[in-house]
Amino acid sequence: MGQGNSGFSEAGSRRLHDVLAGYVESKKIPGLVALVDRGGHTHVEALGTMRHEGGAPMRRDTVFRLASVSKPITTAAAMVLLDECRIHLDDLVEQWLPELADRQVLTRPDAALEDTVPARRPISVRDLLTSTFGLGMDLTSIDTPLMQAVFEQRLAPEGTAAPEPDEFMRRLGALPLMHQPGAQWQYQISNDVLAVLVSRVTGRSFETFLRERVLDPLGMKDTGFHVPAGKIDRLPPAYVPDAQTGEFTVWDEAVGGAYSKPPAFQSGAGGLVSTVDDTLAYFRMLLGHGKHGSERVLSRPAVELMTTNSLTAEQNAARNALARNSVHISFGQGQHGGWGFGMAVRTYRGDYAPVGQFGWDGGAGTAAFADPVNQLTGVLFTQVGLSVPDPARLVQDFWTTLYQAIDD
Repeated sequence: MGQGNSGFSEAGSRRLHDVLAGYVESKKIPGLVALVDRGGHTHVEALGTMRHEGGAPMRRDTVFRLASVSKPITTAAAMVLLDECRIHLDDLVEQWLPELADRQVLTRPDAALEDTVPARRPISVRDLLTSTFGLGMDLTSIDTPLMQAVFEQRLAPEGTAAPEPDEFMRRLGALPLMHQPGAQWQYQISNDVLAVLVSRVTGRSFETFLRERVLDPLGMKDTGFHVPAGKIDRLPPAYVPDAQTGEFTVWDEAVGGAYSKPPAFQSGAGGLVSTVDDTLAYFRMLLGHGKHGSERVLSRPAVELMTTNSLTAEQNAARNALARNSVHISFGQGQHGGWGFGMAVRTYRGDYAPVGQFGWDGGAGTAAFADPVNQLTGVLFTQVGLSVPDPARLVQDFWTTLYQAIDD
């Protein structure tokens, strides 16, 4: 970074480094890898260690659990099918997902599972892409019968714990919806159902199709749904700090952990692992309107659709309320104003980032956004989950110091 063609000031760049290093030196975060790219000029900071007690240093090619940063990447597989007219936005999904035909809907979100009415209409592909098909993670309704059933049936885990796809759909089809199709945005489950849809339409595993049409063309060689044995030393443990003591508790080890073997369910919502450079390749393709070098991965209209707000005010109300009411954890993350396909889209100027910025954060301590106005991509990966404020503050401070460094 620094002055010159990069468009960043020397003083601002030093501040970015110092702020990131401060989190590591204060022991709030064991390690991190941050990447900044503007107009093809790339800068990487690899700070701290893989484990909180020390050991191997973080490296540029460290592999991280993307968690929900998987959503923007896996959505591209469905957009390939839209480009090729193999699916259409208003197709009914029941032709490929018969488990979702003839839905029943709760009379109210906290109703008993039997207290239902028929869905007013079938579920469409558009409903899945916009996360409005009627069921998802609802942090305001955790103790309701339906949310308890979702957890018991392992239908909303982060990462790798869901059953294999046909069993996943069988369990999902046995439950009612929480909301009428198309009525309200809800998190997580739509993206996993979308992965199953892609698999059934193509007759391939979701990972196989994603790799052939998105990951391989972009050179994303370290991105997938598990880490092979030959790369497992590049995967740090995942930590979830104790909310009271801040003590680092291992949520998932590398060797022998959840990502050391292929999962039964390839989660489009949160199952990918990746590196900062692989993730940059994906977001740089989006900034390039679907092109990677001379190769076109997605059409320009597909990228525009993904990165434009797709929600009505009514659909988005619950999402905005959740972001506002969770500010003690998110520190502003999630308050973007809009949602495209698989990612947030900024529709108002609520902080340093301009309208039009798109991307998403992951609960495992990851964040990746691109900004078409400044031709800027930022990727910040840590191994610390967002169970305490420090990792969320780090994400916020990364973006603040990144934008304050712009000097042109």
